[in-house]
Amino acid sequence: MKQLNLLLANVRAIEIHNNHNAEVVSLTYDSRSVERGALFFAVRGTQSDGHNYIASAIERGATAIVCEQLPQQLNDAVCYVVVEDSNIAMAHIASTFYDNPSKELRLVGVTGTNGKTTTATLLYDMFMAMGYKAGLISTVIYRIGQRSIASTHTTPDAIRLNQMMRQMVDEGCDYCFMEVSSHAAAQHRIEGLHFVGALFTNLTHDHLDYHGTYKEYINAKKSFFDRLDKGAWAVVNGDDRNGEVMLQNCKAKGYRLSLRSMADYRTKIVEMHPDGMLLLIDGQELWVKFTGRFNAYNLTTVYAAATLLGIDRLEVLTTLSQLTPVAGRFETIVADDQTMAIVDYAHTPDALENVLQTIEEVRQDQQRLIVVCGCGGDRDKTKRPEMAAIATKYATTAIFTSDNPRTESAEAILDDMVQGVEGAKNWLRITDRREAIHTATMLAQPKDIILVAGKGHEDYQIIGTEKHHFDDREEVRNAFNQTHNNR
Repeated sequence: MKQLNLLLANVRAIEIHNNHNAEVVSLTYDSRSVERGALFFAVRGTQSDGHNYIASAIERGATAIVCEQLPQQLNDAVCYVVVEDSNIAMAHIASTFYDNPSKELRLVGVTGTNGKTTTATLLYDMFMAMGYKAGLISTVIYRIGQRSIASTHTTPDAIRLNQMMRQMVDEGCDYCFMEVSSHAAAQHRIEGLHFVGALFTNLTHDHLDYHGTYKEYINAKKSFFDRLDKGAWAVVNGDDRNGEVMLQNCKAKGYRLSLRSMADYRTKIVEMHPDGMLLLIDGQELWVKFTGRFNAYNLTTVYAAATLLGIDRLEVLTTLSQLTPVAGRFETIVADDQTMAIVDYAHTPDALENVLQTIEEVRQDQQRLIVVCGCGGDRDKTKRPEMAAIATKYATTAIFTSDNPRTESAEAILDDMVQGVEGAKNWLRITDRREAIHTATMLAQPKDIILVAGKGHEDYQIIGTEKHHFDDREEVRNAFNQTHNNR
């Protein structure tokens, strides 16, 4: 329980009506979860406007309302705080309500189009393996030490963020590694958090359905770096032209990593194989259980962050060599006849091309490549033909199928995809994803390679507004049992 006037210490209020000394027992922006004594935030969202639910929140017992516009009728028993942006106010109030837990952790944020989940998860795995207690906030799962919590968003709302970080502190965590999505930055979910470090992986075509333009997408990512204070550090991918953009006007101390040229953190791929790579990181050779240039970047980012957090360089390298790939990220499933399926989350043009380039570097001349991929519904339509073109560029046979169609027609999504393969003949269109995966395994001969891209770790498929159980890894294993394991 906190006094409202204390919670408003870091909030710029335009006006306050009624008793601002009210006691606040909880915070929420969902009127359905309001309890007596709650502070309700009226947030304008993409689907609904919280201002329409102020009356409902008060009926359920809210004693204070933070809003951008006052309702026509005021309740004398309720305090109304008018602010310019409810999201910003919510973030600062949540930090104060939970006693600023981010200041008690060594919080590192990871942003970029691809590689966020792998980088954040590997940092968590590394620090836990080295005996430290850490937290993880990622697309796949949230972790507090060994405890797991189902993930709902890449970066959750400010209330849940601070609540989880308070639990991390109370349960003895010293570090927290967190994905910072462009949506979270644009919606001010990370406002008021204290980061000791920030990592930038890369920036490519994604989320234009939300941000509108590529420039706005870049600006959302950059705003994370602009928030850092001068005591923090920032590591960017120097081989991505947007790395320097992130460091412009950034008060934190900047570092660069590269696989191509001289940098603060330099890595060279010595050998690449399907089951791993030999890397030269800052002059030290080590074998890692990851493959692909994109993973070399991820591992270099992890190495840079860990050393900047004060961990001994040799201990970092030793632990790196012991880490294993993240679920659904270039995850391999091998049939009895050595046919290999790779399940990967690649759902952007750049990510798909990175995975296919990696496969191209390790596959033999006689190995055929069958690619199964689709595109999500209610998302950026412009990348659909581009992804189809990339798939047919590398595949012996590409199979276009349903991903998470959501409220769009799966057939309409495939219509958009095939616009990018005019003239190509090495593709099939199979709307049902289970059938598409099964067809890929039937087409494959022993030792061929199948890539199933787009969903990775997800164990569901969203059709309409409902989630149905669907796991690419399960489907591949079932298909292999029918087509390759009994030959």
